[in-house]
Amino acid sequence: MDNIKITKPYEPSEKDVKNVIAPAALEVNPGYLRIGDFFVKTLFILNYPRYLSAGWFNSIINMPNLLDISIFVHPIDTASALRKLRKKVTSLEAELSEREEKGLIRDPMLETAYQDIENLRNNLQQAQEKLLSVGVYITIYAPTAEELARIEDKINSLFESQLVYVKPATFQHVDGLISTLPLCQDKLLSNTPLNTGPASSFFPFVSLDLTSDKGVLYGVNQHNNSLVIFDRFSLENANQVVFAKAGAGKSYSTKLEIIRSLMLGIDVLVIDPEDEYRRLSDAVGGTVLKISLNSNDSINPLDIPTIPKDEDPGDVFKSHILNLTGLLKLMLKNVTPEEEAVLDKAITETYASRGITAEVKDFSKFKAPLLEDLQTVLENMDGGKNLATRLYTFTKGTYAGFINKPTSVDVKNRLVIFSIRDLEEELRPIAMYIVLNFIWNLIRSEMKKRILIIDEAWWMMKYPDSAAFLYSLAKRCRKYYLGLTTITQNVEEFLDSPLGKPVITNSSLQLLLKQSPSAIEVVAKTFYLTEAEKNLVLQAGVGEGIFFVGLKHVAIRIIPSYFEDKLITTNPEELLEMEKEK
Repeated sequence: MDNIKITKPYEPSEKDVKNVIAPAALEVNPGYLRIGDFFVKTLFILNYPRYLSAGWFNSIINMPNLLDISIFVHPIDTASALRKLRKKVTSLEAELSEREEKGLIRDPMLETAYQDIENLRNNLQQAQEKLLSVGVYITIYAPTAEELARIEDKINSLFESQLVYVKPATFQHVDGLISTLPLCQDKLLSNTPLNTGPASSFFPFVSLDLTSDKGVLYGVNQHNNSLVIFDRFSLENANQVVFAKAGAGKSYSTKLEIIRSLMLGIDVLVIDPEDEYRRLSDAVGGTVLKISLNSNDSINPLDIPTIPKDEDPGDVFKSHILNLTGLLKLMLKNVTPEEEAVLDKAITETYASRGITAEVKDFSKFKAPLLEDLQTVLENMDGGKNLATRLYTFTKGTYAGFINKPTSVDVKNRLVIFSIRDLEEELRPIAMYIVLNFIWNLIRSEMKKRILIIDEAWWMMKYPDSAAFLYSLAKRCRKYYLGLTTITQNVEEFLDSPLGKPVITNSSLQLLLKQSPSAIEVVAKTFYLTEAEKNLVLQAGVGEGIFFVGLKHVAIRIIPSYFEDKLITTNPEELLEMEKEK
């Protein structure tokens, strides 16, 4: 019978773990290490200035380069520290006395050192501070030696600008690497004595909270998982801008805010160029007004505005004529200053033909003229025939069903959507202008807490007159308890307008979601993003980005509930799945 040898089954051991984690080889040089394809170097902080302000270390922590940082804090026995400080004070006192006896001029550095040590002794004695031995090590990685040197120079520059000095761990880079691995071993032992005040300024996980007692839940803070809850109406203005590339979640996050704002009793008006908000409107009982060439819903741009309380009817009427002139310039294009003057006179005479003038105190009894009435007046004016001919397209031509009708829309609802998807692209800026002017008159007539959302607002920024109207709205809407939200994916075209940045600066809230590489430099310059923040919005997932509230900003993740997601999703796969479930 053959002998059968029975062996124990293989059992993994600690050695196997080390073999998997450890690199195959390590090349040690005086100035750096080679680990696989990477060059590695460790730096340590050698010297600090007299004062360290909070957040001074953030510029290093937020660097986009690959690096590891370790901060070792070793407590020092207070009694031992006091004995050493007493000796140091005695030495300084003796030196100061000696200088005084010799008649030498005073040494400010010695006197400052003496005062600092005395203050520290007092704080230690009263248990207000503790003395610590602090070591800070930074290990940097790069694919080439030249790139490693460049990163080292950048770190040196950032530190030296704050009077902090670092040195490379020459001939000790292995110990430096071990010190920055998650092993909690301080192999370098290059420590500096610091009291607890300066040491606390190293704390790297500082993140602002934007949590208030009331307001809308915008999302979750990615740094500390706190809730981002804010009331936009508590700021100096309630305006917001949302910038993101297509598919990054800008309309999704806005629809989430709509749902939550409606629950708080806030009315919402939306200009929707892609019919994205219809499902949401149907679910909450909103009103969708379809603005198109053949729609039954129409807005007469020549409607007489309702006079708000405490405002002069004449001033409101003249302001309305200026807005109407801006609309006509947008419609007719390339209007000369002479033609603009003719338009202004023709509009005034069109209203006067119905008995409507700046002197009238109550416009409610009068019937508003139509665009074709303005065309008739232009035809009978000197210099107006060419303008009348150009207006023909909008009064009796192809676009006649668009704006040459009496107003027939009903806006008595908590959520009103103006859908302009079915309009030709060249008519969309005109439609936005007309709808905005209509909404502006509505808002001024009755003060209520409202949010107005303009999706794809870059359409309006393409033309000077519509951009000027949007900017004017952004400046003035706070007075009427209105928060304006402008959404765009075409960041370059929005900011190419001279009024693009002023609209942003007049918005206390800004939401930056995932950005495209082609637009990131423009966005970074506009919002003063750091390198780390630029990297964040470039690599962000859907519904992730940076949320600005005044001077504060946090990294945010938009998170809906299950039922909210079902109402607002535009994911084709999810929509098809929901259709099958019906």
